[in-house]
Amino acid sequence: MRLWNFSAGPAALPAEVLEQVQDEMLDWQGAGCGVMEMSHRGKEFTSIAQRAEADLRELMGIPANYKVLFLQGGATQQFAQVPLNLLAGVKDKQPADYIVTGSWSKKAFKETLRVCGETAARCIASTEDKAAVADGFTRLPASAELQVNADAAYLHLCTNETIHGVELLDEAAFLASVPAGVPVVADMSSHILSRPMDVSRYGLIYAGAQKNIGPSGLTLVIVREDLLGKAPASLPTVLDYAVMAENDSMLNTPPTFAIYVAGLVFQWLKRIGGINEMARINAEKARLLYAAIDGSDGFYRNPVDPACRSQMNVPFTLRDAALDAEFLAGAKEAGLLALKGHKSVGGMRASIYNAMPLDGVRALVAYMDAFAKSRA
Repeated sequence: MRLWNFSAGPAALPAEVLEQVQDEMLDWQGAGCGVMEMSHRGKEFTSIAQRAEADLRELMGIPANYKVLFLQGGATQQFAQVPLNLLAGVKDKQPADYIVTGSWSKKAFKETLRVCGETAARCIASTEDKAAVADGFTRLPASAELQVNADAAYLHLCTNETIHGVELLDEAAFLASVPAGVPVVADMSSHILSRPMDVSRYGLIYAGAQKNIGPSGLTLVIVREDLLGKAPASLPTVLDYAVMAENDSMLNTPPTFAIYVAGLVFQWLKRIGGINEMARINAEKARLLYAAIDGSDGFYRNPVDPACRSQMNVPFTLRDAALDAEFLAGAKEAGLLALKGHKSVGGMRASIYNAMPLDGVRALVAYMDAFAKSRA
């Protein structure tokens, strides 16, 4: 029996996807070998990669003038790869603008300064409360706090902060303040494919696979074609988006097994009704969990502004932190795994990505209620 895995990443995968992987491990559809053993340039794997891209394009409604890249290095590599492609090779380019709403966007901003120079990027808004305990980020910037520069090379933001549980839920309203002509670059690692998103509003989207797409080791980049070809000649070819696009992500050996599993996840999403149905399920999961927290008379607490509470990553604390260890031990006994919060913020965190069934959230809510009542 599989237990309920609330890990923030690498995260749970759909059970039926794992069962199909198991069935095809030694022999993929009569090929005589598994996907991990086949050539990335052979017709078998080529068909796998092509279907994965086609299904992703269908699920997300990716316009034809965007390239889909299956890369390696994780989303953290994109913190450097984005500015090296979009900023470093363009003469007289204005700095990029960054919005900092949590640990990951903060790291992306710092990495841009490190690889491209201290004047390469501007932090135009930060919601960090330095007076708060444990590195507090609890909201998105208000519209009055956003002043995106019309000459910015691009605007970077993280649309869901995994550690702090802050999510951009109304992208249309938020992006309305972005001047025309400024490409928006978004780290969507922890909520991509969780609900419909208008890809055309972004110049580039990147996401590590290990939360909502597949195994770790794969990074997805969706980039508008007019942003390609801006990298300096000195940039290593494996880091150049244009080169990777020209070679269909196969300049070198790609993460073949991870692409294969991601493709199966895309097929699973289509079978259950696509992203619209996934969004409905995710909204109900989040509603149940936040209701349990808010209805606990203060026994549990979520610090995030309700207007931007993440539907994927739900951090919460207990009224008495001395009960944390007991809560986690009891959760494990109840079959609820990986609920310990990130080390930088403490407390608890339940990551309820696409693969987490509604029944798993119900089991967590029931345990939380029983635990609270036992300490009343």
